[in-house]
Amino acid sequence: MTARVVIVGNGMAGARLAGELHAREGDRKVTVLGAEPHRAYNRILLSTLLAGRIGEPDVELTEAAGHGVDLRSGVPVVAVDRSAREVRTDDGERIGYDHLVLATGARAVVPPLPGLDPAALPERVVPFRTLDDCRRILAVADGARSALVLGGGLLGLEAARGLATRGLATTVVHPRAHLMERQLDPTAGAVLAGTLAGFGVSVQLGVSATGVAADANGVRLDLADGRSLRADLLVLSCGVRPDTALAQAAGLTVRRGVVVDDRLRTNDRSISAIGDCAEHDGVLTGLVAPAWAQAQVLADVLTGTEPLARYRPRPVVTRLKAAGIDLASMGEAAGGGPGEELTFADPTRGTYARLRIRDERLIGAILLGDNPAVGTVIQLFDRGQPVPSDRRALLLGRALGAVGATPAASPALMPDAATVCQCNTVSKGALVRSWRSGARTVDAVVAATRAGTGCGGCRDAVSGIVDWLSQAESVEVTR
Repeated sequence: MTARVVIVGNGMAGARLAGELHAREGDRKVTVLGAEPHRAYNRILLSTLLAGRIGEPDVELTEAAGHGVDLRSGVPVVAVDRSAREVRTDDGERIGYDHLVLATGARAVVPPLPGLDPAALPERVVPFRTLDDCRRILAVADGARSALVLGGGLLGLEAARGLATRGLATTVVHPRAHLMERQLDPTAGAVLAGTLAGFGVSVQLGVSATGVAADANGVRLDLADGRSLRADLLVLSCGVRPDTALAQAAGLTVRRGVVVDDRLRTNDRSISAIGDCAEHDGVLTGLVAPAWAQAQVLADVLTGTEPLARYRPRPVVTRLKAAGIDLASMGEAAGGGPGEELTFADPTRGTYARLRIRDERLIGAILLGDNPAVGTVIQLFDRGQPVPSDRRALLLGRALGAVGATPAASPALMPDAATVCQCNTVSKGALVRSWRSGARTVDAVVAATRAGTGCGGCRDAVSGIVDWLSQAESVEVTR
């Protein structure tokens, strides 16, 4: 009997799960129901699209297609009938399932401010979350001269940098004392603010918004200190909230997100949840790498490829995707407590580094600005390896090999197990194997391994490894 798997959501998590299921053997029908009327797209690249550095075709994801996959875009699901094992779409169609997967993602938070109705936002006030949001921002930005961004977190800064790249005088308003307070300490936040200023982005810190007024001529943002800021466009980047409405209405256990176990199952064993809507061990993901790891685990479980597979979160590395700004933050970067701590700051050059070490392991790091050791630091953190005795090499950017002993002058010195693509957990060894199997160009290696299809930050590293493989007469992979 053909197993029926229904996936609600065609975002980055849902689309990846469909692809994982399609790639595995077995008799099943996979139905993907996406509320958005578009093909699946890479949400991480929307800020790059906003900056005008890529076009819409560049953000599209390769979707599962062909026998056994029924992909329906623009089909919202409005209810789940657990007793009948059916979902109901907005046009009244009922679709049966043997296993249901909720990949409903998260929605942008619209702050409860006078002048903002989440159901009917003014034309010049736009959240920054979806492809449609990006299109609306670009439509207003065309011909605009100034913009405000409410929210100085990761997405807010990416949006601000993108708008500034388009020539808009851009101001970020953030209620906290420094930017990206979840990932950065105050010094790093100050250095980042200085870097942004050099790109035409000013920052207003430690002040809350109290109201919004918008009309055909522009937007006014009122602040708690009595001031008002005016611009042609206001972008809202005030966080996201997991979309749990379907799960709650169906009686599934929901806290901040839909609660799942190590096998991504909800309290109903025929229903799973992955991605931004899922809460595992009390934690929401909000990043692409965990969502894609969950998709792989769930595909293994549902197809019987590895029925005992368990989702185990990996250490999270946050990268700021903004032109001209190199920023990586990981682990307990902004915290305190026992252990060794090293810092270096050069605000004039836009450089800051902070390493936190405990029991000879890196437990957190912030690297802002050009630092050749960033790849090594990420490897040490990701793999839990001992840090080198010469801490300055990491702090000041004298690049080391991933084992912390020799300069990483060539990919030949990189261990086979070194993770090149964090989003897809692709190792150098996997890249080498794909090349040896016939993938002799960067695009072919990317297609074979998925490296570089997440945030894109590893694309240069992938290209460097392919160039090295192409030039080498024989490849000896170190381990």
